[in-house]
Amino acid sequence: MERRKFIQLLGSCATIMTSTGILFSCKNSMDSDIEDKLKTWAIVAFKRFEEIWNFNDFWKRGNTFDACLTFVDAVQQRWPNDPAVKEMQITVNDMLEENLVFFNSVDPGGLWADDFGWWGLMALNARKHLLKTGETIMADKYLRLSTDLCWEYKKKTAYDHTTTAIPVPHGCRNGDANGISKGVKNTVTNVLLFLLSSRIYRLTLAEDIKDNDKYLDMAYRQWLWFEHWFKLDKYEYLKKISPSGALVQERPMAFFEGSGYQEKIHPPWAEGWIWTGDQGMLVGALTDMFSVRNELAGWIARKKIDPGFDPVAFEKKIRALIMLIGNGVKMALISDKDGIIREAPCLSSFGPVHGNDYLAGRGIMMRYLGASEEKALLGVDLSENMMATADAIWQTRDTATNQFQPEFTTLENDKLYIEQFRKLWGLADDVHKWDIKKMKEQNRHGVCQSIGFDVLGAAIKSL
Repeated sequence: MERRKFIQLLGSCATIMTSTGILFSCKNSMDSDIEDKLKTWAIVAFKRFEEIWNFNDFWKRGNTFDACLTFVDAVQQRWPNDPAVKEMQITVNDMLEENLVFFNSVDPGGLWADDFGWWGLMALNARKHLLKTGETIMADKYLRLSTDLCWEYKKKTAYDHTTTAIPVPHGCRNGDANGISKGVKNTVTNVLLFLLSSRIYRLTLAEDIKDNDKYLDMAYRQWLWFEHWFKLDKYEYLKKISPSGALVQERPMAFFEGSGYQEKIHPPWAEGWIWTGDQGMLVGALTDMFSVRNELAGWIARKKIDPGFDPVAFEKKIRALIMLIGNGVKMALISDKDGIIREAPCLSSFGPVHGNDYLAGRGIMMRYLGASEEKALLGVDLSENMMATADAIWQTRDTATNQFQPEFTTLENDKLYIEQFRKLWGLADDVHKWDIKKMKEQNRHGVCQSIGFDVLGAAIKSL
C-alpha cells in the first residue's frame, strides 16, 4: 500500500476511535485492509527471521528472541486459526530447543549482569509459549533457566547487598561474571532485575508456585532504589520536560565526595543520555507492581517491613510515574512531523562504541508500551504512532529479502526531530544514523528484524 493512503486510513479509523472510545471500531473495508496488510507483513517478516535468527551474540540473541515470542503471541491472538500462524508456532518451538543448546554452550564468565536479565525475561515468555503448545518439559527447563540461573546470578553476584552506597544504597551493578569489573549501576541492569523479579513473582502467582516471597522482596527492593533516586530532584535521574512528562536517564549520577554514582565508563557516559528501551521496561516493572499491589501490602504487613506503608499512596505514586513517562515518550520520543517513534538523539546510543547494543531500544520500548496492561495505565494513546512506525519500517525494508533496516525515517524529518528534542530536553547531538559498521551482518539483521517484530506486534495489539 502506498504510504500516504495507509496513514489516511489510520487517520480515518482514529477519528472513529475518538468518538466511540473503541480503537478501530469502523466496520468497513478500511479496517479489513489494514488488518490484512499487517497480517501479510507479519508472516513475511517472520519468514525473514527464520533465515537470520541463529547468530552468536548472547544478549542480542536473548533479546531478539524475546521480541519474537512477544510478536508471535500477538499474531496468534489475532489470527489463531490461520495456517501460517500455526506453522509459526511450531517453528518457534524448534527454535527454542536450539536456544537451550546455545545457552548451555556459552561460558558465563565473560558475560555481563544485564545479559542474564535479557535471557531471564525471554525464558519467562518461552515458558508461556511452550505451555500453550503442550511442551511442558521444555517449559520447565526455561523456568529453571529464568529463576535458578539468571535471577539467582543477578541476585547473588550483581546486586549490591551492602548499605554503604551514597546517596542511594543497594541497586544492581552491571559487572562481569568473572568479577574483573564491578560495573556501573545504570538503568538497564537495575530495571532488568526489577522487571525479572516482578515477572517471576507474577508467574508464580498465576501458576500457584510456592516459595515466591524472595521474588517480591527483590522487586520491592528495586522499587525502593528507583523511588529513592526519583525523590532526589536535584540529580534529575527522572528528568521532567514538562509538569506532566518525564524520562528516566541512562544512569543516576551524583558528583560529590563519597558518592558511589560517578562512574562514566562501562559504557562511556555523556550528560543527558537517555535510551528508549529503559522507558518501556520501567513502565513494565511499574505496571507489575501496580498489579501485585494487594499482595505487596499483605507481604509488607506480614513481615513488618515498613509500618508506614500506605497502599493507597503507593498505588497513586505508581500511576503518576507511569503517566509521567508515558507523556514523556509522547512528547520527546515521537516526531511531531511524521509521528514516527524515534531514538533520542544521543551520540552515546548511536556512536561506534556501543551503537550495536543500543540499536534495539525503540523496539524494546514498544514491546512493553504496546502491552494491554501498560496501555491501560499509560495515559496517552500511541496507536497511531505504532502504525506509522510499522509502515515506515515496512516501506524502507530491503524488498528483495524483506529485511528491516536500522534507519527508517527521512533525513529532513530527522533534523526537525533533533531540534524538537533539543528544545524539550536541553541537550541533543546531531546524530540520526547508527554507527554499526563493526557489527556482524547477521547480528545486525537479527536485531533490525526484532525491532520490526516489536513495532508490528504493538500495532497488531492496537487493532
